[in-house]
Amino acid sequence: MCKIRIGILGYGNLGKGVELAIKQNDDMELIGVFTRRDPKTVNTVYSPVYHIDDAKNMTDKIDVMILCSGSATDLPVQGPEFAKLFNTVDSFDTHAKIPEYFKNIDKVSTESKHVSIICVGWDPGLFSIQRSLFESVLPDGNSYYFYGRGLSQGHSDAVRRVPGVKNAVQYTVPYDEAVEKVRNGENPQFKSVREKMWRECFVVAEDSADKNFIEKTIKEMPNYFDEYNTVVHFISEEEFKKNHSSMPHGGFVLRSGLTGPNNTTKQIAEFSLKLESNPEFTASVLIAYARANYRLYKKSDFGCKTVFDIAPSLLSTKSDEELRKELL
Repeated sequence: MCKIRIGILGYGNLGKGVELAIKQNDDMELIGVFTRRDPKTVNTVYSPVYHIDDAKNMTDKIDVMILCSGSATDLPVQGPEFAKLFNTVDSFDTHAKIPEYFKNIDKVSTESKHVSIICVGWDPGLFSIQRSLFESVLPDGNSYYFYGRGLSQGHSDAVRRVPGVKNAVQYTVPYDEAVEKVRNGENPQFKSVREKMWRECFVVAEDSADKNFIEKTIKEMPNYFDEYNTVVHFISEEEFKKNHSSMPHGGFVLRSGLTGPNNTTKQIAEFSLKLESNPEFTASVLIAYARANYRLYKKSDFGCKTVFDIAPSLLSTKSDEELRKELL
C-alpha cells in the first residue's frame, strides 16, 4: 500500500497530537515536523525535525502538509504561503474572518494546483456539518451551540500573545439555564453569545507586566473576547502547572424544530462531544481530512475546500462497499 506522506508545520499541542494520531492510521507516514525554532531544541516523540525554511526543498517528499499554527497571526500568513507549495489542511478558527481566509487560500491553491482544506476541527468543522444537517432536516426551527466547559486552544493562544503574558489558558463555560431552555424546546431568542456562554482566563504574568493592561487587552480583543462576559484571573506558575495542564473541552449543537400539522410537534436534535484532550481530538479530525485531501488531489480537484465540500466516504479508510455493508 502506498502511504500518504504527511508533514507537520508547528509543534505545539496540536502538532504533537497530529504526530500521535498518524500512528493510528496505517495508510499514513510522517515525514517530519517543521518549526521556526532551532530543530535541535525540539524533542518529538518519533519524528525528525526540520527548520521551516527547509520545507520548500521537500515538496516532492510530502503529499499533505498539516498546518498546526495559531489562527490569530500565523495561519493568515502561513496558509497562503504553504498552499503555494503543498496540499494543506488547517484548523483556522477565527469565525469572523473565514470568508476572507477562504478567498485568499482558494486563489493560491487553485493557481498552484493544490488542494487546501481549511477550518478543520470540531468547531469550525464537525459542528459546522451538524448545524447544516440539522437545519436542512428541520427547516422550521432554531439552531443553538454551546462550548465547554473546556479549554480553547485558539483563544488560549491569543491570550498568550498579549504583551506581558508568560502563560495562559482560557475556558469557555456555558450558562446552564440557557442550555436547559433549549433542551426543553422553549426556543429562546438569545440577543448575543454573551447570554449563552462566558469566558474564564487564567494568566501567568511577567514579573514587570501591567496586569491592568493585560486584563483590558484580553476583554476588548475583537473576535475573541469582546462579545463575551470575561473573567481574568492572575495566578502563579506553580498553580498553573498544577491545575491547568490538561486540555479538556467539548460542547454541543442543538436544533429545536417543529413538524407535523400546523407545526406543533416538537423535535430536538443534538450532537455533543466530551473530550479529555482537545488537541488530540482535533488532531484526529485533521488526519481524516488529510486523507480526503490526498484523494481530491489525485482527482485534480484543486482549490480551497471546507468540511461542507467533503463527502464522508473520502474521510474513511474503508472502501465504498465496506461502508455500505457495515455502516449504512
